[in-house]
Amino acid sequence: MPTPTLTLAFILATLIGAVFHFIIGGTFRRLLLYLWASWVGFGVGHIVGVLFSIDAFSIGTLRLFSATLGAAAALAAVFLLTRVRKSTA
Repeated sequence: MPTPTLTLAFILATLIGAVFHFIIGGTFRRLLLYLWASWVGFGVGHIVGVLFSIDAFSIGTLRLFSATLGAAAALAAVFLLTRVRKSTA
C-alpha cells in the first residue's frame, strides 16, 4: 500500500503535468509524455532536495519546492526537445 507522501507526490506531479498540457496543448500521446516527464522530474527533484538538504517548502518528508522545480525542468526539456519546427520553404 502506498504511503500518504507517495500518494501526495503522485497527485501533485500528475496535476503539474496535466496543467502544463492544458496550457501548451497537444494530442493524447503528448499528454502521456508530459505526465511521464512530470513524474520523473518530480521524483528526481525530490531526491536532489533530500541530497542537498533543500527545505524551502516541505510537506512532511516531501521536498515540494525542489520536486516542483524538477518537474518544471523536465517538462521544459521535453517541450523543447519534442517541439515541431516549422520550415520556411
